[in-house]
Amino acid sequence: MVGLARLSRRNVIALGGAAATAAFLPGRLFASSPAGVRLHGLSAFGELKYPVDFQQFDYVNVDAPKGGTFNFGPSQWVFNQNPNTFNTLNSFVPKGDAPPRMEMCFDSLMVSALDEPDSIYGLVAEAVTISPDHNSFVFALRPEARWHDGSPLTAEDAAFTFNLFKDQGHPDLSLPLKELTKAVAVDKTTLRLSFSGKQSDRTILDVAIFPILSKAYFAKVPFDGSRMEAPLGSGPYKVGLMRPGQTIELERVADYWGKDLPVNRGANNFDKLRIEFYGDRQAAFEAFKKGQVHFREEATSRVWATGYDFPALTAGKVVKREFPSEKRPLLYGTAMNQRRERFKDVRVRRAISLCFDFEWTNKSLFYGLYDRAQSNFEKSDFKATGVPSPEELALLKPLRDKLPSEVFGEVNILPASDGSGRDRKLLRESQRLMTEAGWKRSGPFFQNAAGETFKAEVLVHDDDLTRIYAPWVENLKAVGFDASIRLVESAQYQERQASFDFDMIAMALLFSPTPTREGMDGVFHSRSASLQGSRNLPGIADPAVDALVEAIDKVQDRAALITVLRALDRVLRARLDWIPSWYSANHRVAFWDMFGFKEPKPDYGFAMEALWWFDKDKAAKIGKA
Repeated sequence: MVGLARLSRRNVIALGGAAATAAFLPGRLFASSPAGVRLHGLSAFGELKYPVDFQQFDYVNVDAPKGGTFNFGPSQWVFNQNPNTFNTLNSFVPKGDAPPRMEMCFDSLMVSALDEPDSIYGLVAEAVTISPDHNSFVFALRPEARWHDGSPLTAEDAAFTFNLFKDQGHPDLSLPLKELTKAVAVDKTTLRLSFSGKQSDRTILDVAIFPILSKAYFAKVPFDGSRMEAPLGSGPYKVGLMRPGQTIELERVADYWGKDLPVNRGANNFDKLRIEFYGDRQAAFEAFKKGQVHFREEATSRVWATGYDFPALTAGKVVKREFPSEKRPLLYGTAMNQRRERFKDVRVRRAISLCFDFEWTNKSLFYGLYDRAQSNFEKSDFKATGVPSPEELALLKPLRDKLPSEVFGEVNILPASDGSGRDRKLLRESQRLMTEAGWKRSGPFFQNAAGETFKAEVLVHDDDLTRIYAPWVENLKAVGFDASIRLVESAQYQERQASFDFDMIAMALLFSPTPTREGMDGVFHSRSASLQGSRNLPGIADPAVDALVEAIDKVQDRAALITVLRALDRVLRARLDWIPSWYSANHRVAFWDMFGFKEPKPDYGFAMEALWWFDKDKAAKIGKA
């Protein structure tokens, strides 16, 4: 399975008369929070778990010792980060490949609590005040906040950052700021963010956790992906040893200004975080077996099933176990690029999907370790089931003329194969759909009326994905597609993905537990279809999808959010912009037994590098002291 791109927890459909229920009536977020009152945290729905005088999050160990090195291979990343190589240290621009975890070098106004689905608490900002119209947010910054060079972190830096991200930032940063009208430093410790009124009610939950950049630093250097110099930071870590494309170390800042804040107590325990970049998965696994890498999340089912029999594991020096996955929606699928005319017909997309034999793949290649994905929001309450509920129909009926008829029946389920690897029934149906769509066999391949052959190239950057996709490609060829796999190196892969230069490509996206309109914009809305670097890999540009994404703005409780996203899932599955692939219920990990951690892990995050600690006694027992 590919690694996960994490999305931050991130204009409006008129529902019409009978369709509008109380949960969708116009209103503003935080309606129960009085305007003009200083607040220590914000939450989309319901009360904050932690009171104003809380001392630490429940999932940390405040007595965890500091020290040691955590050498690991990240399985999740954000913005322009690449787990396989790096050629810039600026994570926040559309271009380039930055190393994962650069965000740990920067502080933000507020931070997420990993045991709540949608709550944030003050870091650089000690409090926030909401305007009566809920369109402005005034943040009171801590005067003690400092950059790593000792200079003050001020509201000028924060205002500069939000304006910069809106104009030049990575799409994951710029899209949520679309309706930002002003970011102003009222004084050195007071920041005002003002929005147009068209923003999502939950936009502030996204933007308040964006990293803050130094205005003085970027006055001297360009804000682009051209430099291998670490920007001035303010967070718990700073860049130490760095070998471009090979190794990066983040060193804990001993005099970090925010280390004793409630949101940081018990966290950021390792003296060094080290990431090695390997050319392929097998090389990374060999390094782990030798103890050069300390922690590994296994993404290859074959290795998990057959590879963990090396001496260090049998001697008890290495632990192999599973941790429960986060309670966050997952989309893992293959996108078909509808910017290319031949993929625009849903019959074509369905024909391609029928050639993927998950049952055979799971049995023959995955050792039965995965489940078939069906939804764009797998493993969550947002997954559509059965026929539309009355509440879903209230959203869908006004869009009936823009929707396929099957949206109003049983939700689309990808059919199970007979497990043979070449289910003749499904392959015949694939061929029938292509003929119906105007593609006829001419020799070995489909051709249209203009005599053009249907080419379908799957872009990959990993030998294991080549192995997985090869049987699918063979089935596509058998049916009549001129199908192939293109294996490219990681930096080229990321560049081609960002510029939409592919026919078909896989991606895994981990959404916020409480998805926002802005988060959905970047994956499903037409405004991101041509925005390079966005996650809208299929190029979805559909008015009905847009309307449902925009309907997220109107929800006033979680039940209404579930309704909107189930309706959206139902439409997306009928359109089949993404072919859902597979998923696992748990994290499959292995690590050298020299760490401490608190259980159970929090429900909404798996941040080993921030929450675990080095255990000297354990390390001594396995010769790693």
